[in-house]
Amino acid sequence: MDGVTVTGVAATARIAARADGRGGTALPVLEGDGPLAPRRTRGSGGEARVVLVGAMSGPLGGDRFAVAAEVGTGARLRVGSAAATLALPGQTKGEAARYDVRLTVADGGELRWLPEQLISARGSELYVTTRADLAAGARLLLREEQVLGRVGEEPGRLTSRLTVRVAGRTVLDQELSCGPGAPGGWDGPAGLGGHRAVGQLVVVRPEFAERPVAARTLGDTAAVLPLAGPAALVTAVAPDALRLRRLLDEALGELGQRDASQASSAA
Repeated sequence: MDGVTVTGVAATARIAARADGRGGTALPVLEGDGPLAPRRTRGSGGEARVVLVGAMSGPLGGDRFAVAAEVGTGARLRVGSAAATLALPGQTKGEAARYDVRLTVADGGELRWLPEQLISARGSELYVTTRADLAAGARLLLREEQVLGRVGEEPGRLTSRLTVRVAGRTVLDQELSCGPGAPGGWDGPAGLGGHRAVGQLVVVRPEFAERPVAARTLGDTAAVLPLAGPAALVTAVAPDALRLRRLLDEALGELGQRDASQASSAA
């Protein structure tokens, strides 16, 4: 374990993926400590797959977690988690936890970052930052899902910031803060509208630079938006985690069908 802070645990997980020269992907770095345990699972084709296994509850107030994943040229990596992440209050009232994710993808590399939901339990306070830095020819699928409170429970305070850069250019930089003490209006019609699950997909593909995604809505609570450069954003809210996942899966299917129809036309 990296160590113990005055009021919490500090831990880091690191993953590095490299093309193995035989059409597959090697993992020369796969390490974690404390509550962060990355495990390799059976891959598919040339894609390596890793699951983050939570060895402890948390993050608790005062904890400092970090995950870094790097994908090299020609490598393909999929990272998921074994279960939802549950943010809980710590021993010291009002002590916030931090969870920092850093993703790097080189030209010709592909990363599918697909963790399970983050649940903000009553009394918790968590600040999550996710930063993805991609080369011009990199590919990314990133999913975030946040659930505000367990069943019948008010949420804790959750602040999430997501930044995506492609070839040194920022294509997305946004922050969402929900729960007690968050700026007024987060739960109103201009915010979550009373929903308790919020999520998004960021899709970066080189072909989007020439053929941007068209902006459109998906039902009443989801939308697809083009971003600057070769990227698209899907945002959605839902009453619960199950319906949120269905919305995001539907959106991903729409993007996949779009690519298929374009490939057919080009042929």
